[in-house]
Amino acid sequence: MSRLAQAVLVLVVTAYPFAVYFGIQYLSLGYLLALLLAVAGLRLVFMLRGNAKDSAGGRIGAGALAAILAVLAATSWLRGDSAGLLWYPVFCNLLMLGIFAHSLLFQSQSVIERLARIREPDLPESGVAYTRRVTQVWCGFFLVNGLIATATVLHGDLDLWALYNGLLSYLLMGLLLAVEWLVRGRVRRQAAAS
Repeated sequence: MSRLAQAVLVLVVTAYPFAVYFGIQYLSLGYLLALLLAVAGLRLVFMLRGNAKDSAGGRIGAGALAAILAVLAATSWLRGDSAGLLWYPVFCNLLMLGIFAHSLLFQSQSVIERLARIREPDLPESGVAYTRRVTQVWCGFFLVNGLIATATVLHGDLDLWALYNGLLSYLLMGLLLAVEWLVRGRVRRQAAAS
């Protein structure tokens, strides 16, 4: 997939809560669902045509997210309401929790370790232990974030749903990334000093 296509799809997926929020208010349900089904279809096509250099796990995760979107949009279409669309952030968190937890329980390398080895192939044992801990933290994040996303769906307030899933959850994710980056720097300095 070209970088431009990847960037557009990342933007669309990131903007999903706002697209749904405004789509529900200003578009007919049919147009909104057709648009979301088109996005899911394009993502599946790009995933199937994916470069050999893409990780199989990344393609599977992207394909699963596209399939979830397609199923939720199709379900909403059949039901004639938009309620199913609100569950997408919940399923995204469940999928990410599953991927991260599976890597901890059933794979030799955690997700974060695999990412770390891209930049540092000879990751020391202390780095492996650190990446396992970071993967556990992300599992906790996806669990809590998914529970809050579920609460916003069940609460039934579209404004609250869009605010949390379209802004606050991303801010929390960014905060977690920033804190981890700071902790990683301190851990590296301590390891270098010993």
